[in-house]
Amino acid sequence: MNSMPRTCSPIPSGHVAQHRPPNVVHVVVAGDIGGAERLLLDITTRPTASGARHSIALMTPNPRLRALVVAAGVRVVDRGPVHLHPPAYLWRAFGPQDVRWLENVLRAEQADLVHVHTYATHILGVRAARRLSLPVLRTEHGVHHYTDPSCALFRRWALRRTDSVVCVSDYVRRFVEGRAPAMATRLGVIRNGVDESRFSPQPFPPNAPFTFSLVCRLEPWKQPDLVVRALAQLPDCRLIIAGDGSMRKKLETMAVQLGVSHRIRFTGYTPNPADAYAASHVSLNTSRDEPLGLSVLEAMATARPVIAFSGGGIPEIVHDGQTGWLVPEQRLDLLVATMRHATTADVRTLGLKARAFVEQDCSIDTMCRAYATAYADLLDTRAAGRG
Repeated sequence: MNSMPRTCSPIPSGHVAQHRPPNVVHVVVAGDIGGAERLLLDITTRPTASGARHSIALMTPNPRLRALVVAAGVRVVDRGPVHLHPPAYLWRAFGPQDVRWLENVLRAEQADLVHVHTYATHILGVRAARRLSLPVLRTEHGVHHYTDPSCALFRRWALRRTDSVVCVSDYVRRFVEGRAPAMATRLGVIRNGVDESRFSPQPFPPNAPFTFSLVCRLEPWKQPDLVVRALAQLPDCRLIIAGDGSMRKKLETMAVQLGVSHRIRFTGYTPNPADAYAASHVSLNTSRDEPLGLSVLEAMATARPVIAFSGGGIPEIVHDGQTGWLVPEQRLDLLVATMRHATTADVRTLGLKARAFVEQDCSIDTMCRAYATAYADLLDTRAAGRG
């Protein structure tokens, strides 16, 4: 099977454009609202650009995620509230009930293709698709499940029975290929795209102290505590933290202990992070090995340069000294030094370059057209094999 294009290209003649759009069923088992869930809505709410009719088979315990998906106007088949702890995952992945439910959904939706997104969908989606001889496309949003021993059971089995894998960055593609070299020809790269109309260039806050923004889930691997510690060494700066998670109370306590709570605004989860970017001068990302960084692209789309650790897929989108700054090591002193340098830099010029990069390489239409090509190529390959 030919690998998918890493940049958008027109749908070749003889593909989906000459036939009815394929029915794509997205399988989503998730509790959080992160990059995977936002990408899902970006694709499914643009049927023309993505070249498909979409529906979502949803399993979530999170009413906020359920409401977000329903409000998007996409057809949703809801399994109802589910548990996401390990025993529930094992039963869902290997038991008879959920795979039978998903098989019935695929049949009722007249699915032509199954698109799986999160680790919890990999085995379940492949099992149901194989029962109906349907091809499976998987978006690889990260690599954590390749390194977590608790995710090892049947991981290779599901990957080898996936027809095509879209990686959100070349970093992810290289990582997966290193773990599964036999999959090399089935791997392609389509970066997440940003809605340029929603995340449009914003003026910098007038007459305000230099302000940084951090938009992310407040979880340990995002390392938001480093940002709070860094702010303690930048007495003239402010910080906006937009997001929620298991570390929020710890961060609020830390801010009080370091004497910086009056310079930090915690907004909690916000459906519109563009407001946080607009109220800041520079955005931050301190994740360990970020697969790509959708929040980074969103900040860049609002014409904000980004400071981020140089790991994972970040160097593919943040160009040091051009669209932001890369911190070479995950060290607090280097982060502080880079943040201090940003306060005296021409952030407007860097922000405009960041916006131009998004417009050229990471727009929402570019991403959707690339997925349209990926769907068409996969279905054509499957049809040729049957012929």
